[in-house]
Amino acid sequence: MVRRCIFLLMCCLAIPTINFAQEKAQAYSGALIYTIAGAPIENGTLVVQNGKIIDVGATDQVSVPADAVRHDVNGKVLMPGLVDTHSHIGQGSGGDASASLHPDVRILDAINVRDKRFHKARAGGITTVNIMPGSGYLMSGQTVYLKLREGSTIEELLYCDDPQNGVCGGLKMANGTNSLRKKPPFSGTRAKSAAMVRELYIKAQAYREKVKKANGDPEKMPERDLGMETLLQVLDGKRIVHHHTHRSDDILTVLRLKKEFGFRVVLHHVSEGWMVADEIAAAKAPCSVIAIDSPGGKLEAIHLDNKTGGVLAAAGADVAYHTDDGITDSRLFFRSAAFGVKHGLSREKALESLTLAGARMMDLQDRIGSLETGKDADFIVLSGDPLSVYTQIEQTWVEGQLLFDRANPEHSKYATGGYDVFENAEHHDSCLEEFGTH
Repeated sequence: MVRRCIFLLMCCLAIPTINFAQEKAQAYSGALIYTIAGAPIENGTLVVQNGKIIDVGATDQVSVPADAVRHDVNGKVLMPGLVDTHSHIGQGSGGDASASLHPDVRILDAINVRDKRFHKARAGGITTVNIMPGSGYLMSGQTVYLKLREGSTIEELLYCDDPQNGVCGGLKMANGTNSLRKKPPFSGTRAKSAAMVRELYIKAQAYREKVKKANGDPEKMPERDLGMETLLQVLDGKRIVHHHTHRSDDILTVLRLKKEFGFRVVLHHVSEGWMVADEIAAAKAPCSVIAIDSPGGKLEAIHLDNKTGGVLAAAGADVAYHTDDGITDSRLFFRSAAFGVKHGLSREKALESLTLAGARMMDLQDRIGSLETGKDADFIVLSGDPLSVYTQIEQTWVEGQLLFDRANPEHSKYATGGYDVFENAEHHDSCLEEFGTH
């Protein structure tokens, strides 16, 4: 017992030693490196410093600073930290029954960064998440893009600098059965749902004209409206719409709205995306796909098929996967891409779908998603082939800091434990049931 306590103490003490040695370069040598930006590198070396990648390449071609701390990762696999384009960790819900459209709601105001599911996501190799409000409303509110750093406040995890005035994420919208309710203020039908969304965007266009006419004169500016301000960001292309949609007819409705109002959109779930792949590709609408092995429980997902990723990619659409955690587990994120490969997606596209493709869908491709000089030092160390069921995620590094180490018992429990490891599991599951996700 004493020996185990000493070991745990050593593990806890060792990690900060690595984390705070950022002034010295860190070199990881000997691994097979998937940069995602190019061909895999056999016997590669990754060099990071001050949270950034300063070099990556074949070991005999990379210049490692003389005072660098060296890490032997011979026989391992290195690749970028995974990007989850659709998650619900750390939060309850967005929106409420007062309305069907809530563009003013910010999910960042409902996230508990101390939720232990953040540890679970890191154990799954995830370093960036797009946390969504639920899909029980036509417009559930603003999503938030988070870097899974250590932090006790959400401000420490945000990608944006100014949460009061900046764009810190996208806008969650939904159609199909989740957002249908029979009583006002809800729509009751698919046709009315689309009409309500169109009406709100038309109001936003009118609001924008008033702002333009004011030309900066505070006396002429319209009364401040948080919902309208959000929709102006959408109409101006600064905020991406992340749209829950399953059936092929619902997908085409979203594409019509995109064409009418000119907003940028990422289609999420797309259970029947394989039926309208050419239309999706022609609209240049990226798709964040869900892959599950038992699609029961929702009639509109009855035609979900794991060939969707391959069919969409073949048509020319940008494809990523997501967990929708807790619909699928953050720790099993690699499995989604593996399902895609099994059903026709190329191996190259599969690895991109978990990394760089997701980064593009959040406008973060200049910082994350691939191992390239100048990008954030977000990477994972694997025991073997990323798409093998036998492979384990051994370490997850965020901006050069080791935040998950399977060798540390306090960390490994989040990779192997059940729901009893996590806080508020009962509350979390009840929220998913009430507000809907997948």
